[in-house]
Amino acid sequence: MVLDTGSELSWLHCARNSSSNPPPFDATLSPSYNAVPCNSSVCTQKTTDFPVPASCDAKRLCSFTYMYADGTDVEGNIGSDVVSLQLSSPTAAPLRIPGVVFGCASSALPGTPGLMGLNRGALSFVSQLQTANISQKFSYCIADRFLSADSPGVLFFGNSPVANYLNYTPLYTIQLRLPYFDRAAYSLKLEGIKVGNSLLPIPKSVFLPDHTGAGQTMIDSGTQFTFLVGEAYALLKLEFLRQNHGVLLNPLGANFVFQGALDLCYQHPVSAQFPQMLTPVTLLFESAEMTVDGHQLLYQIPQSSAGSSAAKGMVIYCFTFGNSDLVAIEANIIGNHQQQNMWIEYDLQNSRIGFARARCNIS
Repeated sequence: MVLDTGSELSWLHCARNSSSNPPPFDATLSPSYNAVPCNSSVCTQKTTDFPVPASCDAKRLCSFTYMYADGTDVEGNIGSDVVSLQLSSPTAAPLRIPGVVFGCASSALPGTPGLMGLNRGALSFVSQLQTANISQKFSYCIADRFLSADSPGVLFFGNSPVANYLNYTPLYTIQLRLPYFDRAAYSLKLEGIKVGNSLLPIPKSVFLPDHTGAGQTMIDSGTQFTFLVGEAYALLKLEFLRQNHGVLLNPLGANFVFQGALDLCYQHPVSAQFPQMLTPVTLLFESAEMTVDGHQLLYQIPQSSAGSSAAKGMVIYCFTFGNSDLVAIEANIIGNHQQQNMWIEYDLQNSRIGFARARCNIS
């Protein structure tokens, strides 16, 4: 299941008599499942922050279409059921939570049976836990996929087991409704960026939302890479190139852009080691920082995406920071690739987020 701090609605792929693996959820086999009618307050009042507000289907049931920034979407009906959470003590009985609202999707995104929406919207899973007075904190640790593709990481609800090691930064909020400011997102105050020991000459105003709300900085586990607004990205790219001159060879140039936004890519021999001694990039927040280094700075492009751009015996690596202007995103987004091997806590009670380095594949 995908954990997405950038979206609200949790959903499961629902189908009857399916042989797919993993198997979808069959709502007809759950005696505690209830479909949400379209005239209920859940449907009419709590879905207003969805990308597309819920509607009424032919059976008078609450229907949803949820669209994501990469262009994919899922649709289906909204329902509720009992959800059980395993407590940290292995001998304790699971905690049963009745009436949890989620989407019963008629189709699924490739490779996943469902998604857990964890943003600050009214129907996100964590908001429903808050309403039930169960937890106002959650944390996760995303494993290093370069070292172990089979170890996705861990998710905790409640007090973090590494709370004493976390450095916190406050959540950034705007009370006004602005057209380009996502109030349900986890927004942070990004104050600067360093490459090695060099602080980039980016005015702090670049990282602040403008009068329309454009330019906020969000942390999003559902977005793969990190995107920066054009002015910040241009300076980061220039300094990263300068400090890694002679380490990264065989640039592909402007003719190769991965996923529409990663435009700093290189060819590298298949038989050679991963590029060594790359200069780290540090994101500076109010009272906390996040350092991205090693193979978190580069992503090996799948051969199916590289096509004929890679010469024989070569693979393509791209810098994992992209230009949000190229994909029409009016924000800075910190993606999950940069969050690997970081323990990240969302403390909603105190309106803050904590960071600490960790070995997530052995957490």
